[in-house]
Amino acid sequence: MVRIVIDFGHGGSDPGAVANGLREKDLTMKIGKMIGDMLGEYEGVQVIYTRTDDRFLELSERVVIANKAKADFFLSVHINSGGGTGFESFIFNNPDAKTVAYQNVIHGEIMKAIGNVKDRGKKRANYAVLRETKMPAILTENLFIDNENDAAKLKSEQFLQQIAYGHVIGLEKAFGLKKKAKQQVQSQPKASDKKLYRVQVGAFADRENAERLAEELKKKGYPAIIV
Repeated sequence: MVRIVIDFGHGGSDPGAVANGLREKDLTMKIGKMIGDMLGEYEGVQVIYTRTDDRFLELSERVVIANKAKADFFLSVHINSGGGTGFESFIFNNPDAKTVAYQNVIHGEIMKAIGNVKDRGKKRANYAVLRETKMPAILTENLFIDNENDAAKLKSEQFLQQIAYGHVIGLEKAFGLKKKAKQQVQSQPKASDKKLYRVQVGAFADRENAERLAEELKKKGYPAIIV
């Protein structure tokens, strides 16, 4: 069993960064839940969320949840601000070799999935959730909420799916995860709830990633076409 803790950055009275009609706490929950849903398609994976609704949690509380669960990996999802653009990831200042290896894989897969976005690099920081967790941990900063072009992408449901997909493929490769043989039919949405997803090839680094996301959406019962 691989236990993965997904931490939606901010929440409750702490909205995180706010700009262009978006709030970081809402985007992190959306992306995090998409990651969790996709991980549900893999064998032997237990997903643990630090929060499941819009509530405030101290950083120390998030750490306690992960440590008590004896998780194998801690993933904290954030949206950046400060006038830049692009994607970056962080691990603790003094990481072990395993954490470095995980960052290399996950960072690379996210960049492949989100396509034409500036790669701000694989970084290190003394963040509490990276320092105090007892397992390998990574914090991702998924574009800048206060950059108009980045914000336009973050308003796209497909782009959020691409971000989530990149995280999941990174975790799949890092931990050698295998897909379940059969999908749970009950988890598919009702026909009345389905909407057509147009997966744009140009939004990805290569066509293969677009095709794989389209397949993922189809497995969940959503019609998807590549354009």
